[in-house]
Amino acid sequence: MDTTIQNVTAREILDSRGNPTLKAEVTLESGAKGEFSVPSGASTGIYEAIELRDGDLARYNGKGVLTAVENVKNRIADKLVGMDALRQSEIDNTMIALDGTKNKSKLGANAILGVSFAVCRAAATSQNRKLYNYLNSLLSTFLDRIENQPLSLPTPLFNILNGGAHADNTLSIQEFMTIPIGVERFSEQLRAGTEIDHELKRILKERGATTSVGDEGGFAPNLPTDETALEFLSEAVEASAFKLESEIVFGLDVAASQYWEEDDKVYAIPNISEEKVLVDKPQKVSNFYIDLLNRFPIRLIEDPLAEDDWAGWKDLAKKFDFKEKILVGDDLTVTNPQRVERAAKEKIINGLIIKPNQIGTLTEVFEVIKICNAYNIKKIVSHRSGETTDTFIADLAVACGAEFIKDGAPIRGERVAKYNRLLEIEEELQVSTP
Repeated sequence: MDTTIQNVTAREILDSRGNPTLKAEVTLESGAKGEFSVPSGASTGIYEAIELRDGDLARYNGKGVLTAVENVKNRIADKLVGMDALRQSEIDNTMIALDGTKNKSKLGANAILGVSFAVCRAAATSQNRKLYNYLNSLLSTFLDRIENQPLSLPTPLFNILNGGAHADNTLSIQEFMTIPIGVERFSEQLRAGTEIDHELKRILKERGATTSVGDEGGFAPNLPTDETALEFLSEAVEASAFKLESEIVFGLDVAASQYWEEDDKVYAIPNISEEKVLVDKPQKVSNFYIDLLNRFPIRLIEDPLAEDDWAGWKDLAKKFDFKEKILVGDDLTVTNPQRVERAAKEKIINGLIIKPNQIGTLTEVFEVIKICNAYNIKKIVSHRSGETTDTFIADLAVACGAEFIKDGAPIRGERVAKYNRLLEIEEELQVSTP
């Protein structure tokens, strides 16, 4: 079939927060089509690739993406029409060169990512292949492997309690996650996450706390301290059919950059403990985290320190149990190959959040995956707080053998769409495996 790109276009759509985002569509000469709807983050690292917004306050409070849409229709389309969709890296590098900036601020990472992923989908369709299988082959070629990287289902990280930038409440930690680390099949892991979520809702109601949800589907109650939230999570697990510690552990995303006060070089994190405010030197902050990890069954902690606090990260790494727990970079690393490699070489992380819209192309995502594999860093493919019903990242997680996936709580259509896609893939892989 002719895999030459015939048409590249885009339109403005809405994400899960009711903000504009971009949907790209690519059509090949064969008639095969691919599309991708770009997500958007609320808690964003300053080193992320630029999500281009119009800034016209008369439309969507300045958050429109018509400029990015026009960049796809005209500037990107002019370069890509006539190229072979099977040549993913060549296409991605063409867009990177066309933009010509380090952070994709000229064309917009949202415009570039939308087209990059839409091209990949169109190519997979043209080959009559499942997206995860096609991605797996692309990645194996990129990694110069003779055999394809093994396919596997990721373990979900369920963000069932929200705080920080993801909720309008008193909690400082941005995400409280349950992790079904001791449950084998994905479908059973999903059941565990859902049943615990329902138990938590019941407990919150009984205690008179709100059961409204945040951006990622987690409950967003006002609680006395963040430690109280961990106690409620423990109670919810114990009330379920699953066992705390052996089957279910916790994960935290602190998103500490939002609490870093550059002038005084201190963290000001309200409500995290009975002390109400944690303001001190990074060394004492890392001691607080170590104590918290020792008192609760927390297996994973993400962004406990700020994105530029390399000294603080090193201090925490010296005290961290890397054999038993996972120290994860997100704002620190922003799916950027250079920052990921620095963190890997300095041995301050053993887990990495992979958010494609932080960097802007599939090829650059593959570069980050390559670094993770080289340094034995656990891969966590992640959604954003402003999502769409697009399920691309579910296929990507399976294709790259990601250990984990972050899709939010098992609530809200844009989150559940990814989980349901993984259920489909699990079934397909069971059927194809003798």
